[in-house]
Amino acid sequence: MAKRNEAPEDPHVRDLAPRPVRLTSDMSLPRLSAVELGSYAAALAGMWAVLHLKLLGALLAGMLVYQLVHTIAPPIERHMSSQRARWVAVVVMATAIVGGLAGLAIGLIEHFEHAVPNLESLLGQVMQIVDQARSRTPEWLSAMLPGDVTQMKQKAGMLVNSHMAQLQQSGKNVARASGHVLFGMIIGAMIAVTGERHAQRLPLSTAFVARITRFADAFRRIVFAQIKISTINAVFTALYLLIALPVFHQRLPLSKTLVLVTFIAGLLPVIGNLISNTLIVAVSLSVSLSTAVSSLVFLVLIHKLEYFLNARIVGGQIEARAWELLLAMLLMEAAFGVPGLIAAPIFYAYIKRELIYLRLV
Repeated sequence: MAKRNEAPEDPHVRDLAPRPVRLTSDMSLPRLSAVELGSYAAALAGMWAVLHLKLLGALLAGMLVYQLVHTIAPPIERHMSSQRARWVAVVVMATAIVGGLAGLAIGLIEHFEHAVPNLESLLGQVMQIVDQARSRTPEWLSAMLPGDVTQMKQKAGMLVNSHMAQLQQSGKNVARASGHVLFGMIIGAMIAVTGERHAQRLPLSTAFVARITRFADAFRRIVFAQIKISTINAVFTALYLLIALPVFHQRLPLSKTLVLVTFIAGLLPVIGNLISNTLIVAVSLSVSLSTAVSSLVFLVLIHKLEYFLNARIVGGQIEARAWELLLAMLLMEAAFGVPGLIAAPIFYAYIKRELIYLRLV
């Protein structure tokens, strides 16, 4: 019986996983002990709990930090011990994160101080866009648009007052999610630094380590594949917004910001494209209808390209077809909403990887 081609696991955790379960014959099911069955049940329950308790941000942040530490540490290990190399990797990564956030904050402050006009000028520009939209929309729709700046302020104030409770709850949710991400990053760094690679373990702990190792491998495959796809998508968007449109004398405002948003949002499968595409079409519509149509045609072509890339890159990494990922994302979104949509590729990749190791698929 020919063996399935398997991608190598992370070298830092390869020795933690037990060997694949052997079959008693070519067509028989693998024999699993009660401990192994319990570890599989615990893994499924843990994935459900992460979504039910809204801890997906903490899980993804911790896994990302763990993978980055083990990616940065090997070159440093040539000059020092493995333990010290991982500590250095954590320090380097923490410095990069803090420095990046500080630079982003300073850049945003300077942008709003120098590039963004004052409130009155900004409202005046918005009113110009509204007046242009009024001339292109039906009467029943134009009647709903504000007539002047004062009316716009009044409607904005009424909207804020009527949704004050939702805004306060949203602020609390954002603060809680940020705290979860921070704790997840700290826990991921601690596990990466203090993990023992050659410790003797009892059967239950060995089974749990095998589940975690394979989940980490699935996470690495999906995330790094999605980074490749998002980078390609952002490059094509930059070519369109920064080169193609200016050649035809149709430069969009905030073009560089839209390219950055395209890359960041593209890290989220499917929904990220919807966010960036909506913003690009909306900004294009403020320029002219022809520009909006050309942007829409371009984005449709890019979407088709990304569908092909997903099938080749992500599907190739986890040995799954594109329709399998889309079906998993549909079911997870229906069950858990947007968090389920984000987690679906990773969770499905892990389950598929376990089934492959058991030689059930």
